[in-house]
Amino acid sequence: MEYTCQRLPLSATGAFSDLFIDYMNQKDALKSFYSEYPAIENFKKLIDNKSFSKAKRAVLVSTLKKQYEGLENQPNFDLLLSEKTFTVTTGHQLNIFSGPLYIPFKIITIINLARDLKKAYPEYNFVPVYWMATEDHDLEEIQSTKAFDQKILWDTHQQGAVGRMKTTGLQELAERLGKTGELFKKAYSENELLGDAVRAYMHELFGSYGLVTLDADDRELKGLFKDVIKDDLIKHSAEQLVAKQSQKLAYLDYKTQITAREINFFYLAEGLRERIVSENGKFQVLNTDLEFSEEELLKIVDEEPERFSPNVVLRPLYEEMILPNLAYIGGPSEVPYWLQLKPVFDHYGEAFPALMPRNFGMILSDKHLDKCEKLRISAEDLFKPLHDLQKDWVEKHCEHNLALNGEIGELKALFERIEQKTSQIDATLNRTAEAFETKSVDLLERLEKKIRRAEKRKHAEAMNQLENLKNLLFPGGGLQERKVNITQFLEQRPDLIEVLIAAFDPLDYRFNLVDI
Repeated sequence: MEYTCQRLPLSATGAFSDLFIDYMNQKDALKSFYSEYPAIENFKKLIDNKSFSKAKRAVLVSTLKKQYEGLENQPNFDLLLSEKTFTVTTGHQLNIFSGPLYIPFKIITIINLARDLKKAYPEYNFVPVYWMATEDHDLEEIQSTKAFDQKILWDTHQQGAVGRMKTTGLQELAERLGKTGELFKKAYSENELLGDAVRAYMHELFGSYGLVTLDADDRELKGLFKDVIKDDLIKHSAEQLVAKQSQKLAYLDYKTQITAREINFFYLAEGLRERIVSENGKFQVLNTDLEFSEEELLKIVDEEPERFSPNVVLRPLYEEMILPNLAYIGGPSEVPYWLQLKPVFDHYGEAFPALMPRNFGMILSDKHLDKCEKLRISAEDLFKPLHDLQKDWVEKHCEHNLALNGEIGELKALFERIEQKTSQIDATLNRTAEAFETKSVDLLERLEKKIRRAEKRKHAEAMNQLENLKNLLFPGGGLQERKVNITQFLEQRPDLIEVLIAAFDPLDYRFNLVDI
């Protein structure tokens, strides 16, 4: 299994927010916003602080067994009945064909983390859990993917929770994905609903590594969340708690990502997921004719808790209340918004998990590396904006000094002497001299740009090669992992998942450049 992996500091990529980078660097000002930093030695504290009853374990195991009916080589769910078993979790929307690369990266992170924790704490068991966000209803966000340099779009107009959508049309699209498409074709043809299909192919891809895939759109699991549902509907506790925490982050000059509402639940039904709002003593479901009194709505909570779907503010709490979880593994947007939520966990008496970034990475081929070598650019150079990359390349490879910094400095010194003379004659002339200086400096700066463009034209072939390389590795100007599907790489390297499991270290918070 041949591969190489080079790692760069996250800050060197220019792809992450200040809040995320400062959290990873354990900035003192942020320490009150989380519980334990995700270092291996801190997990014993997380284990000791996590309380998860036998009754909850029984509900969780029973639910998982029902959801996995019909799948072969099932995980040993009974392991979760033991008080010495804990989970590490990641989650995401149900993108078609596994979505962008970062979703498999998330799963590989939790698989490796569970292994590392078992080595560090052999008396305990650790289960990697993929939380399928089946209740999300943003179809546009999940209905396309990019593979083999083409956009693959699922043309469907279904509404409501995506996990309940029918897989009609996906089987035919899978035929455009080469040999690796067979895996997805099988999952979509054998499962009527998208949530079941995703579980099937995730089990096929990662089940042998111990992955458990959970669909929390479940009556029994929601039953464990009843008290929070009622509190949010009536007392609106989360709204003020999140607002105050967000203000603290804003005071530290960080941008926050989520805003709590008065009610942080949607009403969930077949083909429907709409916000619940309180108006004039009544509860209404937006964009419908549904309306309830407080008594009627609380009765539904008791009898049909599956009707209530938490939004981004309370879904993290729901995750932690139905899993014996120690760490949540998220992306560069998820980890920061969890920092807004710790007071909500404290209010409901739930342990706050370790917040871990997923592994970040870019998959490279020998072709990409050969181009880098020929162009004499480093891996770190790849993350520069194209204009800066080309500018730096020209600076390094031209025979002349293209900068006019010295000349501009001399010009400013000249005008300083002129202003000394004019001030002795007539102080009002200083403004005229300053205007001439500004205009003259501007002319020299424009001339410098023309000089650089002229030099660029001499190296047109190299400039085009740099642009093509950037377009290949940063499709649409974004990171490869956020755009490209895993299938095209599996076609090249059928053992890719093994390669990535070997290459990635879940506790090494750097950017991985993997040459396959």
